[in-house]
Amino acid sequence: MTGHLFTAYLSETKATSAGFDQLLKIFEQLMLASGDPAQAMTWLSELDSRYKLTGDQYGIGDFFNDLLEKGYLQQKETPGGSFTLSPKMEQNIRRNALEEIFGKLRRSKKGGNHSTPFSGAGDELGSDLRHYEFGDSLDQIAMQESVKNALANHGTGDFTLMESDLQVVTKEQKSSTATVVMIDISHSMILYGEDRITPAKKVALALSELIRTRYPKDSLDFIVFGNDAWEIQLKDLPYLQVGPYHTNTVAGLELAMDLLRRKKTRNKQIFMITDGKPTCLKEGIRYYKNAFGLDRKILNKTLTIASQCRRLDIPVTTFMIASDPYLQQFVRTFTRVNNGRAYYSNLDGLGGFVLEDFQRNRRKTL
Repeated sequence: MTGHLFTAYLSETKATSAGFDQLLKIFEQLMLASGDPAQAMTWLSELDSRYKLTGDQYGIGDFFNDLLEKGYLQQKETPGGSFTLSPKMEQNIRRNALEEIFGKLRRSKKGGNHSTPFSGAGDELGSDLRHYEFGDSLDQIAMQESVKNALANHGTGDFTLMESDLQVVTKEQKSSTATVVMIDISHSMILYGEDRITPAKKVALALSELIRTRYPKDSLDFIVFGNDAWEIQLKDLPYLQVGPYHTNTVAGLELAMDLLRRKKTRNKQIFMITDGKPTCLKEGIRYYKNAFGLDRKILNKTLTIASQCRRLDIPVTTFMIASDPYLQQFVRTFTRVNNGRAYYSNLDGLGGFVLEDFQRNRRKTL
């Protein structure tokens, strides 16, 4: 007689606990969220206590020692000095951010770097042939085609190669782009229980790694803006934290324009990642602030700066990670005055919009 035997369920014991590589991935995420290695380790210990990430053979203390021994963390040379990320760890975070943000996006069918529809002086040979012109370099000469022309034009007796027989391979012109990324670090970036600053940092890290590996001739600068605006270095991005600031968009745009004026390339652009409206201006040594709605004084000054960027052929692409209708109306007005672009993105889609617009802008010559 066929039947079923029911017994008490005994859950399987966890075969393996998290090792160094698994804990490293978690630590990187916590580091970007906290901006502090010590805080990230504290959170990791709490997660281990709650979810039993490690076992008896390998604990959080072992993981921390491995971070030091393998060169992922380094301690400042001061009594009781705090720990900082090593260059190895910073590069690892950038690579993982690049894979996480851009790795799943569909690869473009058009290969090459900074391609333009024009041929000319460049560093990569194309596929088209043309007649030799004065000034063409020797490495461009298509020897096989040139010899064929010589044999067809002058016969096979005494070999003769004339200038009119020469064929050269065209070179693809490559454009370089100067990009400034503005990141809003006002308090609203962490309001209402939603962490917006961590995705913004991830996108900035991924974009920096993309440019460093695929477009080394491009320049990329980072600006953060709250009550004021200041430039930060690539190594500062993992430690970036939101402060008790208002949003001084004018200061950020003015600093971005100053940075781009020093660049010799013609292709220049500003990426602004924000979730709110401008609420602050600096007048001399005092701050003019109004967080209650759109202040006409602040709005007019912001639109004036947008117009200045347009006259300098610097488009501003705004990545708006907020859905308030009146804020979107402000962004639409700002975009129309600047003749730039605006994306109203959730946090998950931010990386795709940044990559799409970056590649689009770098293919055009302004």
